[in-house]
Amino acid sequence: MTQPTANSNATPLDTTFNHSTYSLNSFAPRLLDWFAENGRHDLPWQQHQTDTPNPYIVWLSEVMLQQTQVTTVLPYFARFMETFPAVQELAAADWDLVAEHWAGLGYYARARNLHKGAKQLVEVIEETGDFPQTLAGWEAISGVGPSTAGAIMAMGLHRYGVICDGNVKRVLTRWAAIDGDITKSATTKELWELAERLTPVDDSGLFAQAMMDMGATLCTRSKPACLLCPLKGDCVAHAEGRETDYPVKAKKQPKPSKFSDALLIESSDHDILWVQRPDNGIWGGLWSLPLQFVEKIAGKVTGNTKNASKNKQLDVRSNEKVYETEFTTAEQIINEWLTENKLVAESVSHTLLEGAPIKHSLTHFHWYLTPRKLTVNAAQMTELSEKLSAAEITFQWLTEQKAQDSLGLPRAMEKLIER
Repeated sequence: MTQPTANSNATPLDTTFNHSTYSLNSFAPRLLDWFAENGRHDLPWQQHQTDTPNPYIVWLSEVMLQQTQVTTVLPYFARFMETFPAVQELAAADWDLVAEHWAGLGYYARARNLHKGAKQLVEVIEETGDFPQTLAGWEAISGVGPSTAGAIMAMGLHRYGVICDGNVKRVLTRWAAIDGDITKSATTKELWELAERLTPVDDSGLFAQAMMDMGATLCTRSKPACLLCPLKGDCVAHAEGRETDYPVKAKKQPKPSKFSDALLIESSDHDILWVQRPDNGIWGGLWSLPLQFVEKIAGKVTGNTKNASKNKQLDVRSNEKVYETEFTTAEQIINEWLTENKLVAESVSHTLLEGAPIKHSLTHFHWYLTPRKLTVNAAQMTELSEKLSAAEITFQWLTEQKAQDSLGLPRAMEKLIER
């Protein structure tokens, strides 16, 4: 085994933690030895085996991997690299093309920040001749936080950088039995101090890769493979048989639920109306069927959604303030036009599941979306298009297949048209 080498931060912080100085100093060597034999070395964005690391690749992958598993990211990363092989191509691309490539990956604010960040990086490169070379320089890029910046420094530039993402927090809270709520700032500070103490000055990129692999493959959420872990000898949670008690996190409140109708407004040529959502808010900049908000329900909906009436409901159809909050401008125009013309969309399903919505879970709520169809004639199509154009709404009339092929659709829309 590689001999332990103390981090430059060792002396002032050793007394803060429960482990001996030897345990703290040997943490990185044990982990790196395990990584050399058992870690993942073939991920397309990994830079630890090259002498000329590419920070663009690391930045792109790190943004994609935020709250998303590697297996999900792999095809998206490949597609991005094929279309945008360098940051300049990404910066110069139209937003619609970026959105189309991102569609289905979720957490769409990341895509917006990625596109904005690419433009910022190009400005830095044009001014300095290179990517940012400091932690502060990367943290100034849109969507890049301390852990992402540390990962780019360590893996994308082969300089000293510290990461403390979800995987790292899980490993550290178990190893050191840190029982504070990881959503609290005091616990976050403690975890960052420990991560800094353990990260070697040399090979911090390898260490970052190893910590990610440890959390992803061994120290998993529900079934950690402790017998294979190189850190089990002094892992406090393992010694106490309490691995799954960590990390400690306040119990989440049940998510509220929203119910909306998704309108398939179809022309006589079988084209469907698609509207581009505002840059801010849910699915910012992506394309969607117009939605009619029905109601939202506080708390958790259990069982058949037909029993939703037993939960606390908030009917917003007659509440102007909530109506304007829940509906985009395009949807308000469409909703008012339908009401004026006494047009009603009908269920599109002819199966036993007729009228049943699809469930789409977002970060803060569950969304139940019911597809409803309405066919309009040529005159009605023209009238509605003119109203939307007058309000400077971006929209298109496309078949379902053409929309899937050419527009950036959120996964919820794909679910709707695939059923």
